[in-house]
Amino acid sequence: MYLICTKCGKRNQDHPLTTCSCGQPLEVQYDWDHIPKNVINVSAPSLWRYHALLPHIQNQHIISLGEGWTPLIKIDKMNGIQILAKDETVNPTGSFKDRGMSLAISMAKEQGVERVCLPSAGNAGIAAAAYAQTAGLDCHVFLPDTIPYDFIAATEKYDAFIYQQGKSIADAAELMHQKKERNWFDISTLKEPFRVEGKKTMGYELAEQLDWTLPDVIIYPTGGGTGLIGMWKAFNEMHKLGWITGKLPRMVAAQSSGCCPVVQAFINASIDTEFWSNSHTSALGLNVPSPSGGAWMLQVIRASAGCALAVPEEEIAAATEEVRAKTGIHCSAEAGVVWHACKQLVNKQWITANEQVVLFITGKERLI
Repeated sequence: MYLICTKCGKRNQDHPLTTCSCGQPLEVQYDWDHIPKNVINVSAPSLWRYHALLPHIQNQHIISLGEGWTPLIKIDKMNGIQILAKDETVNPTGSFKDRGMSLAISMAKEQGVERVCLPSAGNAGIAAAAYAQTAGLDCHVFLPDTIPYDFIAATEKYDAFIYQQGKSIADAAELMHQKKERNWFDISTLKEPFRVEGKKTMGYELAEQLDWTLPDVIIYPTGGGTGLIGMWKAFNEMHKLGWITGKLPRMVAAQSSGCCPVVQAFINASIDTEFWSNSHTSALGLNVPSPSGGAWMLQVIRASAGCALAVPEEEIAAATEEVRAKTGIHCSAEAGVVWHACKQLVNKQWITANEQVVLFITGKERLI
């Protein structure tokens, strides 16, 4: 295993591993020659079935709550298009964030870290607190003032230290930078390289569940972007290993019109995102006005011949109720965003008959 800067290409070996000296995210890469599929531990009903395809971590440092290996369900056919959903709400703390935190906290433990910190729009903070508590690490979570109490209560349950400021994760991050002590290890999105490795297991699972084929299109609710980036990484790893063949999926970043920096950059043919002022959306996980991985996400979208599109904020609630009715999943508003985006793309004939689409339902509804 080695780490490469996603911008300057420099190899990095700092300890503990954070970002490149140029400030950009690092990507984990491997000197793989040939790895057979039987390295998968099929008896493990979690993401750790792919342990051989993840960074080396000593067993005593692996922090797992049973995350991953989530259901892939058929929803509907729309104009001859098969729609499936990957249900991430069944993860231990209720969202896909558990995947990234299992790897990030395990690697933090491996590297001798004792205290972690991050800003969060909600679910990441809950997941970080849960995994840090299990690992015996202090966890400092910075949240917007606007976050509903249900998220605060879920985070407090795991004995995290909670701080609040502002209207978005960007405001919370500003407070974190003011309060952060030298021995706090930052596990924010793409401020360390291993959350992506946890998220990439969604790509491996998808291929395994589809008998080592991939869908034509993946629609993903996009905030920080590690899920999108991680899956694309997995698809390329599998292709290199010869586990899959043929075209890779077209990757779609779905955002709310209230906060869509990735969409705006895609439309403008920009290489990176710009700060989205006055961000607001009921899909709290998408209220990320300045994603650290903006440039990386745009590279993935374009390399896959995908796209980015915004859903009108005022239509998210109805779309969320519709996808809940169709799936029986008590999902959060991010699911409404991907469902609405799917309907838009079908209506535009960007997705056509006989294609297969996977929607990612990334988290459960927490509001009572």
